[in-house]
Amino acid sequence: MRLLLIAAALAACSCTPATEAGAIPEYTYRIVHTYPHDTGAFTEGLFYLNGFLYEGTGEPGQSSIRKVKLETGEVLQKRDLSEDYFGEGIINWKDTLYELTWQTQVGFIYDLNTFAPKGQFTYPGEGWSFTKDDHRIIMDDGTPQIRFWDPQTLQETGRITVTADGQPVEKLNELEWVKGELFANIWETDRIARIDPKTGKVVGWIDCTGLLPPAERTPGSDSVLNGIAYDAQGDRLFVTGKDWPKLFEIKLVRKSGAQ
Repeated sequence: MRLLLIAAALAACSCTPATEAGAIPEYTYRIVHTYPHDTGAFTEGLFYLNGFLYEGTGEPGQSSIRKVKLETGEVLQKRDLSEDYFGEGIINWKDTLYELTWQTQVGFIYDLNTFAPKGQFTYPGEGWSFTKDDHRIIMDDGTPQIRFWDPQTLQETGRITVTADGQPVEKLNELEWVKGELFANIWETDRIARIDPKTGKVVGWIDCTGLLPPAERTPGSDSVLNGIAYDAQGDRLFVTGKDWPKLFEIKLVRKSGAQ
C-alpha cells in the first residue's frame, strides 16, 4: 500500500505541473490611445518610423503605399500600385522601401523618402507580409513558414516553421518585430501569435477580441484585425485592421489565471 501511495504521488507531481508549464501564455489588451484610420485602407503592411506610420494596402485597383500621420490618420504621401497587382506587406531597409504583392511573385522597390520607383524583385510563392530585425528582412506567405532574406540581395537565407503545441500554425499574416519576438496576425481571426524566431514556437497568444466591435467594421468586407506596428524608442504597440476606422495603441495584459 505504501508503494502504491508513493507511486500515485509521483504521478501527480510529474503530470499536473508539466501540463501547466507547457501551456502557451494568453494575453489580452488595455487600450492606451485610439487614433483615426482610413476606412478605405485595406491594411496589408504596417510599420512605424521616425514618428510616422507607413502602410501598405491591398485590393485590386486600390493597392497603395502610404505615409500616414499617426495622430490624425492623415495620408501625407501616397503612391498607387498598378491595378494588375494586389499590394501586400511593406518594410524599409535604410532609405529603401520594399513592397510584396499577393500572387504575382513580384515585389517593388521604392525610395523611402519620395516613393519614387527604384526597381523590382521576384520570389517564389505568395507574398503576405514583411518585417525585419537588425540583420535580416523577414517575410511570410500565408503558410506556417517564415522566410529570412539577406537585405542586400533579397535572397532567402533560411526558414522556420511556426508551431503551437507541436502543430503548424496556418495563415500567418502581418508581421512585426517586437523586443526580439515576431508578432503575427492570424488571418481571419482576432488573434496575434508571439513567435520565437529561433525555434518557430508560439510563446504567447494575444486575444484582441472586442477591440473593434462588429458593428463598427465595414460591412461586406474582410474587415478583420491586420496590421501591427511597434515604436521601439517609445515602447508603443499599435494595431489596426482592414478598412477599420480606428488604430489602437495597446498594452498587453496577462489573462487572469494564465500560467
